[in-house]
Amino acid sequence: MATTSTTHSWEHSHPQSLPEGATWLWSRVLFPGEPPSVGRINRVVFGLLLLLPCPLLYGDLSHHLFEPDESRYAEIPREMLDRGDWIVPHLQGEPYLDKPPLLYWLVMMSYQLFGVSAWSARLIPAGALHTTILLTYLFGRRHLGERSALWGTVFLTVAPGFIVMGRLLILDGLLTLWTAASTWAALEAIRQGQLRRTWWRISWLATGLGILTKGPVALVLVLIPIWVYSRLQRISAVVGSRSYVEYVLGSLAISLPWYVAIGFREPVFLRYFLWEHNVVRFFAPFDHIRPIWFYLPIAWAGLLPAAWFLPGLVSSFLRRPTVDSPPRPRELGFYFLAGCWVLLFFSLSGSKLPTYILPAFPISALGFGWYVAQGKRWVRRLAAGLAAISFILLVVFNLFLIPWYAKLRSPMGEPDKVIPYCADRCQPVLCFPRSCDSVAFYLERDDLRNIRSKNFPELIDALRQNPRTVLLCTHRHSFESIRLALPSDLRIAERVAFRRDIDTEVWYDKLASETPWGLCDLLVIERNR
Repeated sequence: MATTSTTHSWEHSHPQSLPEGATWLWSRVLFPGEPPSVGRINRVVFGLLLLLPCPLLYGDLSHHLFEPDESRYAEIPREMLDRGDWIVPHLQGEPYLDKPPLLYWLVMMSYQLFGVSAWSARLIPAGALHTTILLTYLFGRRHLGERSALWGTVFLTVAPGFIVMGRLLILDGLLTLWTAASTWAALEAIRQGQLRRTWWRISWLATGLGILTKGPVALVLVLIPIWVYSRLQRISAVVGSRSYVEYVLGSLAISLPWYVAIGFREPVFLRYFLWEHNVVRFFAPFDHIRPIWFYLPIAWAGLLPAAWFLPGLVSSFLRRPTVDSPPRPRELGFYFLAGCWVLLFFSLSGSKLPTYILPAFPISALGFGWYVAQGKRWVRRLAAGLAAISFILLVVFNLFLIPWYAKLRSPMGEPDKVIPYCADRCQPVLCFPRSCDSVAFYLERDDLRNIRSKNFPELIDALRQNPRTVLLCTHRHSFESIRLALPSDLRIAERVAFRRDIDTEVWYDKLASETPWGLCDLLVIERNR
């Protein structure tokens, strides 16, 4: 009751300081409204949203794995399953310590149920996206109303960035599910002016699963917007320091047992992953360096067709509420904070990949859904038409163009060139200068040794150890460098080139490139007698 009294007296006073001015502007001018009341879930609408994503998410999951990420994340759980080791991820027989194991565990379970295949591996990110779509509707209707939730969920379902990038066999689709679930559950826990413990625990449970998926970033993406929102909305007393401590400890209780277990098995992991792959890659990146504005065009294009309404959404924040346009609900303000925070956080990070921005998509889609739901009839008609066009284009893209492109760029797109040389496990196979995990996955081999270009003397020593070695050259200049540097006691007995003639003036030739990803030449190198 004390919190309610304080808030009531503040609402009828003028701000006396800059922080109070910010909270007054936020909660009295920008987002002063209450969420609309909603009844029971419409079963027809829910059934439609359950079925609508299916052709986009599950259509042709069996196409060739993309190098290098998809093949890596398919091969690691296959090797873990063969070893019966659920603690230490392995790739080509060596510990792989770059990421936590939850995606691997889920893919392993899928392998056990459906067999080892690209289809069963991709079923996990596709299922994660499907669950995220349904949660977008279920939470969106509670926070922004039925119509806003419906439009937002449709926008998310037909967003090319979400569907195309998210269903790849990578970590970001699964992280997006946990981030969305934990963010919405945390808002549900605090939005009524008192801390609802059940929702708070659901939130930190989902965050713990996020930490098991990609590390501490899951905690950062959720707690920062919650902390800022609780102060702008003058409900900080509801979420006290003890609640935040409970949140952190609860999340760690979910994730810490595995971190402790792998710390005992592989002591180097804690420094290598927590320090180098989180702190160092953020502040002093050693790969994937991009400018700070890198995600702006990706976020805009990835959210099409909803992104076409961005000018209208921004201008709606600047207009005063009228009889025809009710006050913007405070939950919309939280969505604005959370979406901007994800975009800002990954923009500030020195290391950037396009898929990192995926957790911003569900939250942002609901913001656009609110705008269209409040808009005039022509706005809704335009939105419906654009969504229908986007749906059709995505179906064609996912069912036809992606499988064609995946086969064209896969090292196993022409299996007859690879199988005769690499299928026999008695035949030593080396990769230079990067691994070729597609060959390992499709041929079920976990002994393809990878040697980096900086360790060229090690490569020569390895070639001398066997009378005949198959060498997979994974860079387009590898063949020439090996040919020129090969000592006299070694010779290239055979060469299989994975190259094709291209016309640089034709757009689809430029898109396809002259070689697959991850395999340019296959060499058979023999020792001279």
